[in-house]
Amino acid sequence: MYAKNLLTALESLNPILLTGKLLSNFRCYQISDQLTPDQGTKGHFSRLLWNQFSLPKIYKELKANLLFSPIPEAPLSSNCRFVVTLHDLIPLRFPRRTSPLTSYFRYYIPQVLKQAEHVLCDSEATANDAFNFYQISHRKMTVVPISYDEAHFRFLDLPTQNYFLYVGRHDPYKNLERLIAAFATLPDQEYELWIAGSPDDRYTPILLAQAKALGVANRVKFLSYVPYAELPSLLNGAIALVFPSLWEGFGLPVLEAMACGTPVITSNLSSIPEVAGDAAILIDPYDLSAIADAMHKVTVDSGLRAQLNQKGRDRATQFSWQKTSATTADILRQYL
Repeated sequence: MYAKNLLTALESLNPILLTGKLLSNFRCYQISDQLTPDQGTKGHFSRLLWNQFSLPKIYKELKANLLFSPIPEAPLSSNCRFVVTLHDLIPLRFPRRTSPLTSYFRYYIPQVLKQAEHVLCDSEATANDAFNFYQISHRKMTVVPISYDEAHFRFLDLPTQNYFLYVGRHDPYKNLERLIAAFATLPDQEYELWIAGSPDDRYTPILLAQAKALGVANRVKFLSYVPYAELPSLLNGAIALVFPSLWEGFGLPVLEAMACGTPVITSNLSSIPEVAGDAAILIDPYDLSAIADAMHKVTVDSGLRAQLNQKGRDRATQFSWQKTSATTADILRQYL
């Protein structure tokens, strides 16, 4: 999504796209379509090898003078000049000992960032992480916030229903155990908690067992994957999005919910305050009572809900892919 939404502004730079699918408006150099996350671990490994051994040859063949990568990957120790985008360093903040991502972020990513001409970051929080973990100078980085699909996520004026909503993966750092525990303490039992996102074999069973042990299994609904087309109506119908993540590189669900006019309860950590501003209820995600108090407050205060609805919609207008892509093109132009 990120790369696709930059294309219109990048057209002015007359780039050559390295892509598995040819686009009529651009000069394209066709590469394998087996290098994406859709191919799982094999796709990631194949792409890393391609980056180091095939990409420098293509760079030379095309007589290029700059490579832009929408992820922090590029050829190392080559003659390729490159600019990359860094989205987050969550695998370093919450490492999994057996995960290959931990080594990828500890050893490969820092070398890419150090050899890059410049680094784009989704948020100040991500730029600060790059400095703190890798000692990348802030002078070498520019924060360029990403955006959301304005035509898709919008206020639909649907009746509010009796469910709180979480949207995202079932990862431990998403803090779903505390969310379920906080929900279980709410005095009004007419409300439900809907958790939208693909299950994780390692973590989802823990959440299911927790909901059962707390006696709220009948009110905590695991929706699994929700098709993109259904997300706006799901957000519009919720009494609030509750997104108590312990860390985010940006926090896109917060922005999408605000664009829909859905009240948002979210963390006061990492990049999230950069996105939410004063248009959401910010809570300490480690504090169960703070999460529960915010949820209760939203249920009983219709004036607060109306205020958050308007503030969120206003806040969302400050983000646009047009702005993101134009800023990105301006930065790349400096290195051509």
